[in-house]
Amino acid sequence: MKRGLVCLTLVLAANVWAIDISMPPTKSAATANVERGRKLLISRQETGCVLCHKIPGMKEGGDMGPSLSALSQRMSADQIRQRIADWRAVNPQTFMPAYFSSKGLHNVAKPQMGKTVLTEQGLEDIVAYLLDATKGP
Repeated sequence: MKRGLVCLTLVLAANVWAIDISMPPTKSAATANVERGRKLLISRQETGCVLCHKIPGMKEGGDMGPSLSALSQRMSADQIRQRIADWRAVNPQTFMPAYFSSKGLHNVAKPQMGKTVLTEQGLEDIVAYLLDATKGP
């Protein structure tokens, strides 16, 4: 009986990664802008995305995080949005910043407490760029 419970627990834990975790569009999705999204992605000061990721349409890019090439062919807009907003919902052990969440953050400078790295509009602009830049032929 004990072995059966251990096996069931392991199976359930392994399948947690297969759960579709996504975030529906915000109100700002209606005014998302691809060019603003591109500028945010390459901004080392505002987001730092380019420091860790190879981003389609950009010469620079890091290799610490996964390549974002063909992203729209692997994920929906809602899945992309969730991963940018707070990757911890998918992978609690990540070192990727929570760009649109302030929950559970520690050692935050007082002026930034309760604020998110990205605005709602910034989040949607990045999603728009990634969808546009990674769509198939």
